[in-house]
Amino acid sequence: MQQSDIDVRHVANLARLELNDDEVAVFQPQLEAIIERARSLMQLDVANIEPTAHPSPVFGRMRNDEPHESLPPAAVLQNAPDQAQSQIRVPKVVTDA
Repeated sequence: MQQSDIDVRHVANLARLELNDDEVAVFQPQLEAIIERARSLMQLDVANIEPTAHPSPVFGRMRNDEPHESLPPAAVLQNAPDQAQSQIRVPKVVTDA
């Protein structure tokens, strides 16, 4: 890859990063290698591959919203700043209509 294809200083400026000359010398070959890898992936034949969001099916991502029965109510409320009748008290946020 030619060095003129992508400029590390320009990318750093877009990202609002300030790089010194030593950092540019380190990052330029790394960025070129990343771009070269992306170019090699673009040459793959993916015509018969169905687009997916995940490489494998995703099932049951949400857990059931159930209270922990293993903790006694007093342990759950011990860190609550304000409590009454075994419940957490919160400030009223809705005004009367």
